[in-house]
Amino acid sequence: MSETSKEFTCQLSNLDATEALGTALGTQLQAGDLIILTGALGAGKTTLTQSLGLGLKVREGIISPTFVLARQHPSLVGGPGLIHVDAYRLKDHNDVDTLDLESTLAESVTVVEWGLGKVEHLTDSRLELQLDREALAATTTPNVNPWEEEADLDEPRLFTLKAIGPRWDEPAFEQLKSTLLEAVHTGELHA
Repeated sequence: MSETSKEFTCQLSNLDATEALGTALGTQLQAGDLIILTGALGAGKTTLTQSLGLGLKVREGIISPTFVLARQHPSLVGGPGLIHVDAYRLKDHNDVDTLDLESTLAESVTVVEWGLGKVEHLTDSRLELQLDREALAATTTPNVNPWEEEADLDEPRLFTLKAIGPRWDEPAFEQLKSTLLEAVHTGELHA
């Protein structure tokens, strides 16, 4: 598998910017894409996945799949569906394999929360996304309760994207980066 990667980081000023970035990301994805999403509780992972679903134009109702492990959201427009996985309680790639993600990977976009170190074997290309509000908390909100609901945490987040593999060659990565940065800038203007 190829491990050539490209990376960029930007600050998302609030949930509106997070949603704008997620929606823009959804418009750039295609069937077979794998996204590994990491971040602490309340970092905005579910918010990002919900807006990614808007960009993909999949069925609404995206919620954290914590208790069912995986949820399917079919396309409303004939595009790829969204498979949303919570791998928090899974130990390793052997546990992931019991979900049979390989059977839907080719025709869907698969987002795996808490999947780092568990799902990389599924394909030779992926996006690793990290949301981090703690990195900016000291300068914005000193007494944040990490157990609050995401909707109550309208504060800055640090977003890091790492694109790995041949799917994300230089032209594809530059297009993705340009689209995301434009969306973040537009989202901040409308916040």
